[in-house]
Amino acid sequence: MDGRDEATDLELLRAHAAGDRDAFAELFRRHRDRLWAVALRTLGDREEAADALQDALLSAHRAAGRFRGDSAVTTWLHRIVVNACLDRIRRRQAHPTVPLPDGDPAGDGSGTRGVEPAAPVQDHDTALVVRQALATLPVEQRAALVLVDVQGYPVAEVARILGVAEGTVKSRCARGRARLAVALGHLRPARPQPSDPVADVPGVTQGNPRPVEGVGSGPGRYRRDANQEDT
Repeated sequence: MDGRDEATDLELLRAHAAGDRDAFAELFRRHRDRLWAVALRTLGDREEAADALQDALLSAHRAAGRFRGDSAVTTWLHRIVVNACLDRIRRRQAHPTVPLPDGDPAGDGSGTRGVEPAAPVQDHDTALVVRQALATLPVEQRAALVLVDVQGYPVAEVARILGVAEGTVKSRCARGRARLAVALGHLRPARPQPSDPVADVPGVTQGNPRPVEGVGSGPGRYRRDANQEDT
C-alpha cells in the first residue's frame, strides 16, 4: 500500500500536478461511477457519454495545476463533466443527426455499446421513455434535474457544480419537472373504477335447485364431501 487510499482528493490532485503519474488514476477511480452516471443520464447515449467523460477527464488532467481549491475536488470534476456533456448537446443541436437506438444497433448481439443491466421488459421500456423525455428538455433544465433528482445532490452542491445561484437551480428543476409531468403523464397508473370486475374474485354461482342425493346438510358431512371433490 502506497498511501494513496488514505490521501484526500485534494492531496491526490496536487500530487498529480506535482508529477505523480498514478495520483489522477486513483482520483478517477474514486469518482468514476458517479461521473459516468451523470454523463450517461445527461446525454442519454452510451457512446456520447463515454466520449464526453473522456473529454472531461483530459480537461481535468491538464487543468489540475490551475485548481484553486475554491470548491471540493469532486465538485470541480462534476462541473467539468457536465460542461463537456452540455457542449456535446449544443453541438448535436447545431448539427442534428439521426440517433441510433441505445444498446445493440444491429439487434444481433454484435454491438459494442455495452450491455444495459438486466431488467424486466416493462421497466426497461419505462426507463427508455423517461430517458427520451429527459432528452427533450432544454440542456440547462436537464443538467439540473439529473444532478438533483436522479443523482440526489443537494441544491447547494448543484449550484456550485453548474456555477449558478441556488434559486436558478430550483427554478430549472421546477420547469423541468413540469415539462416531464406532461411528457410522462401517460405512465401514471389508471385508478381502478368501482364498476371494474376484479379478476381474482370468482363470480357468485347459483345454488342447486334441489338437494343432491347423498349429500347431507350437516357441516361435518359437507366438509368431507368437499375434500373428496377437491381430490
